[in-house]
Amino acid sequence: MLNRSTTWAAALLVATFGAGVAVGVGSRAMWVRYASAASPERAHGVERLMGELDRDLRLTPVQRDSVDAILQRHYTRMSEAWETVRPRFDTLRAAMDSEVSRQLTSDQQAIYRDLIARHRHQRARAKSDSGGRTQ
Repeated sequence: MLNRSTTWAAALLVATFGAGVAVGVGSRAMWVRYASAASPERAHGVERLMGELDRDLRLTPVQRDSVDAILQRHYTRMSEAWETVRPRFDTLRAAMDSEVSRQLTSDQQAIYRDLIARHRHQRARAKSDSGGRTQ
């Protein structure tokens, strides 16, 4: 049986964790909103993602060519799949992410996962802000 002080300590720990998650999510949302509003003239789609990946991951020329070819090849297929069935789209997106990740170092993979999450959040937000139209 847990004594009363252990129960309070566990409850405080859970509450602190929950507050940390809430602050982190809120901060991330504010950062994404600021970043997307700061440069609306930026490129869109594959060009935008490739520019971010190249800058943030510091891709080598070989990696840049490989990743760009992967993104170009999968982007068209993913767009077509979206028109028919979302589960198929999600499968293709996972394959693309896996292929790109295999081209990267472990440090780059971690950054890539963060960039992809940010990119997808911004795209969803832009789509909702434009009434469902993508740019």
